[in-house]
Amino acid sequence: MKKILLSATNDCGATAPDIEQSRVIDYSQPGNWYKISEITKDVDTFYIYSTIYMGGNEGDGDYATLHHPEVLEGIGIEHAIKSSAFEPSTNLFIPFYRQAGMLLEAVTWKKHGCIDPVLTGMPYADITAALDYYFEHLNGGRPFVIAGHSQGAAILRLVLKGYFKQHPDRYRRMVAAYAIGFSITKDDLEACPHLKFATGESDSGVIVSWHVEGPKNVECNAPTAALLPNGIAINPINWKRDDTYAPASKNLGSLVMDYDTGATAIRDIGADAQVCVERGTVVTHAAAVPNEMPEFAGPESYHQDDYSIYFNNVVDNVAKRIEAYKNQQQ
Repeated sequence: MKKILLSATNDCGATAPDIEQSRVIDYSQPGNWYKISEITKDVDTFYIYSTIYMGGNEGDGDYATLHHPEVLEGIGIEHAIKSSAFEPSTNLFIPFYRQAGMLLEAVTWKKHGCIDPVLTGMPYADITAALDYYFEHLNGGRPFVIAGHSQGAAILRLVLKGYFKQHPDRYRRMVAAYAIGFSITKDDLEACPHLKFATGESDSGVIVSWHVEGPKNVECNAPTAALLPNGIAINPINWKRDDTYAPASKNLGSLVMDYDTGATAIRDIGADAQVCVERGTVVTHAAAVPNEMPEFAGPESYHQDDYSIYFNNVVDNVAKRIEAYKNQQQ
């Protein structure tokens, strides 16, 4: 039985689980990746998907197996409404990883106030192993974007603080990190001087982060598992960090999925945006159905739609940050 060492930073004051697994994932096997793109562009994206595995049924483990049926069933939707935003400008790479189940995340958050303790073992070890293989065998020295959503963004936060501190040569080629749907905090930036948060729409080598909610969450100051104290957000329409309002008329287009057919379309759903500086979130009045599980995300959360509500804005922004990065290299 091989013990996986815990090397991620845990800020909750809780002890991470001492997870032992019989194997370290071999990312040289193509089947351990959901997507390895053909190289057609000169920039990559490494994407970490959100919580797909629930883990709430009798007999379920706390963590998903690498190719758990729930993950295999749901990852296509994740790609369609989230990670596909990076494909117009980059080659996309998405590893499978043994993620924490939603039930485990909820219990851990209620107990410790954050979900770090269930991420700093196996999920972090899997993702850093995938990153090592990616950089050594797939990246070819190209600049890259790294992105994630929800649990994926929470793991990305740990990667930014730990893995890239240990690999500054790789970090220097980072165009941007899109940690969407989980807090990046002022404390993170103070503790890790190598990290920079975006200040506009085209700075590079920076972190881009927001979490979308409705006014009801703000009114009741709803605690949510994706929010940490002193969180920072940037407005995905006007790319400001203050509370300057951005009307829906400036939104470049929201992606809407018909979950019965799987068809997607870009539409105007009235998705405006305004940063709530105190909470580190983006508030919208979009005509979308708030997510379920109010006990986990507040009474009016649009967490599942963090990418899709501003989908074309993400597509456009990735292209702008890549252009800015290339101009800096000249």
